[in-house]
Amino acid sequence: MNLVIAPGDVIGLVGANGAGKSTLLRTLAGLIPAEGGKVSTSPVAASIGYLAQEPERLDGETLRGFLARRTGVTEAQRALDQVTQALTDGESGAEEDYPAFLERWLELGGADLDERAGEVAADLGLDVSLDQPMNGLSGGQAARAGLASLLLSRYDIFLLDEPTNDLDLDGLDRLERFVSGLRAGTVIVSHDREFLTRTVTSVVELDLAQQQVRAYGGGYESYLEEREVARRHARADYDEYANTVSSLTARARAQRAWMEKGVKNARRKAGDNDKLGRKFRSEATEKQAAKARQTERLIERLDVVEEPRKEWELRMEIAAAPRSGAVVASLTGAVVRRGSFTLGPVHVQIDWADRVAITGPNGAGKSTLLAALLGRVELADGHGALGSGVVVGEVDQARNRFLGDEQLVDAFAAEVPEMAPADVRTLLAKFGLKAPHVIRPAATLSPGERTRAALALLQARGVNLLVLDEPTNHLDLPAIEQLESALATYPGTLLLVTHDRRMIDAVETTRRLVVGHGKVAEL
Repeated sequence: MNLVIAPGDVIGLVGANGAGKSTLLRTLAGLIPAEGGKVSTSPVAASIGYLAQEPERLDGETLRGFLARRTGVTEAQRALDQVTQALTDGESGAEEDYPAFLERWLELGGADLDERAGEVAADLGLDVSLDQPMNGLSGGQAARAGLASLLLSRYDIFLLDEPTNDLDLDGLDRLERFVSGLRAGTVIVSHDREFLTRTVTSVVELDLAQQQVRAYGGGYESYLEEREVARRHARADYDEYANTVSSLTARARAQRAWMEKGVKNARRKAGDNDKLGRKFRSEATEKQAAKARQTERLIERLDVVEEPRKEWELRMEIAAAPRSGAVVASLTGAVVRRGSFTLGPVHVQIDWADRVAITGPNGAGKSTLLAALLGRVELADGHGALGSGVVVGEVDQARNRFLGDEQLVDAFAAEVPEMAPADVRTLLAKFGLKAPHVIRPAATLSPGERTRAALALLQARGVNLLVLDEPTNHLDLPAIEQLESALATYPGTLLLVTHDRRMIDAVETTRRLVVGHGKVAEL
């Protein structure tokens, strides 16, 4: 493929899970070699910032160190220190190298990073010390730290892999403004439809079904329209070609049949002394043979049109268990304390068939509220209870269910022991997890693959309380749309936490709980 990233470009890289989007970003970043062709920058020293889908939290690394590493300042500082030491030691060439290393450190923002980091962290509400260990941050705080690293970055080229994951609405707004204001070239992998609509200037699609890479000018909505038109045209072109081949083939077959019939007639009447008759029949047979050869040549001269491959489609259903009691879950004066954070007192009751959207900023306590409703966290005060007959099905924010060392097929089978091994494999395959995936340790799967496994589990066993905590994170667009479709027909009780603006609009809910500053209110 050929791809040019110009200053000011915001290229949306889309495609199904497994199409190679992250691999392409890593290749552009120089982290893995290209198997063919080359990757080059102009100027050669242009800085490339690759921000991975799951920010690595290193043991012992502080927030300050995380921000310095993600902005490229740590590496630039190391290189500058080395050339400075070489200059001090009087090594040959160090004096000529020093200005370039210093300029790179300055361009990446090393001179005032600490000052800017404090300001950005405070602006994002990340009210922790820059010397706080990253492993000690909550999920919401880690999401803000990842956003802060973006806002502090000064690369020439940005390669962003799922930057919207775990961001709340305020974070999404900040990220959109940051990306839209960049003068650098940017490539973004994202499945957030609203974010793509608001930011990208062009789209590159990795089409797994057709094994093709296509580029589309214009924004995301324009891409959707152009892709649909292109698919209709491709199908129409193939249908026209197939019909023409079928018609010509039938004509050639008929002409061959007429020719063979003429040969048989000629042999049957071979004893006839009517020379004129024999000559007429012979000429007629030869004409039919010539016509058949001419028709076959017409088929050979046709420009071959390949049949568009049928795209793999996820057909998802959520199996419903028998209904629970009238009251599904309740909290009365419930208080949860986690370190310095307090949620409550909370008074809320979830009734059968309620469809509840739970919204609020990162760190507000949405996941803590879910844990309290499900009885998974100790209450410091008040009372909580699950109703009778409640069967919980859950996709948690961290995708913790499939993070062990055992093979995915074994980890999944342990969750549904009543399913035959062959049925487990068949179900996982329906969710795009085929033989190479199911024999891998579950922890080595991508976040998107672990999410698909969690969704498959919802289809494998009946549930009547469905709990989805940021379910669209890491899912590709077809899977998101299928999940929305499945939710439309799910008859049980739903607790949905999401910052996906289009999902909020697409999924029918009957109630909305807003969590903020440790309190829960109902709109």
